[in-house]
Amino acid sequence: MKPVIAITPGDPSGIGAEVTLKALAQETFYDQCIPLVVGDGAVLRDAISFTGSPLRLRPVSEPEEARGRFGTVDLLDQRLLSAGDWTYGRVGRASGEAAFQYIVRAIGLANARRVDAVVTGPINKEAIHLAGHPFSGHTEIFAHYTHTTDYAMLLISGNLRVIHCTTHVSMRQACDMITEKRVGVTIRLAQRAMEAMGMPGGTIGVAGLNAHCSENGLFGTEEADAIIPAIERARAEGLRVEGPVPPDTVFVKALAGQYDIVVAMYHDQGHIPLKLHGFRMDPATGLFSSVSGVNTTIGLPIIRTSVDHGTAFDRAGRNVSNAESMEEALALAVRMALHREGTTA
Repeated sequence: MKPVIAITPGDPSGIGAEVTLKALAQETFYDQCIPLVVGDGAVLRDAISFTGSPLRLRPVSEPEEARGRFGTVDLLDQRLLSAGDWTYGRVGRASGEAAFQYIVRAIGLANARRVDAVVTGPINKEAIHLAGHPFSGHTEIFAHYTHTTDYAMLLISGNLRVIHCTTHVSMRQACDMITEKRVGVTIRLAQRAMEAMGMPGGTIGVAGLNAHCSENGLFGTEEADAIIPAIERARAEGLRVEGPVPPDTVFVKALAGQYDIVVAMYHDQGHIPLKLHGFRMDPATGLFSSVSGVNTTIGLPIIRTSVDHGTAFDRAGRNVSNAESMEEALALAVRMALHREGTTA
């Protein structure tokens, strides 16, 4: 039986609805899954209008009514917004509230096993906060509503996979959070991620925090105090772990196939190489010609994948956005859902 994949389009003022429709215009997805959009009909209809999409909306009352037939978009209409309630390219409380409620509804469906995975479009953190929800991002929302304590953000682009010890905190906080326990938890989540993707015997490369992995203590003690003990403990448990590896070479080695996944210590340490690998911009137009990359949260009791880009307010409502990341997020969600069920695509 094909998995049901819930899709939340993200902030209505951004490009989420546009990239969702463009991804669902690919017939191959309907051979693999039943896509179900959890969003607002008014927002999707407007996106159909300005993109010229041939897709038609098919409202459903319950996820079990979704048919997953190419040419139609099964929509669980939340009816939170009407025309004029949002403005493309502008932060708005109504947009933030709608985006938040789409996520909460989809998580509830996944928790109840009424959908097999959730794919999320981009949200705007300022808008979410304006709506009264003090979360720092999707990852934290999913952790809260699934009652998860040990979790991590994993980014994927091609054969580069990066999981993070810390994400949406200041650099000062990130350094203070690098403890043996936290690094150890992230290493085990890296192993769990590989198992979820059907590659349990892979090798985990662990990045250092400091330049040259602190050069035997000359530039810091985090490697000796936290990272090395966590690696040694993981090895004793039978995991294939190497490191700490200097941050300026670990990603090069991963791309060469030496590591199947990299444990990064903080947000930008992992995000910069991932986006350098997957994103391409046309210098003449300033538009992205490639936005390859998927974000997924590891450690949750449900499957969640996401685009690896923001709301792109400067491009919203103009029919110029690239849906590559949304397509990859959908493909990964299907792969993980099928693997969980013990089947193959």
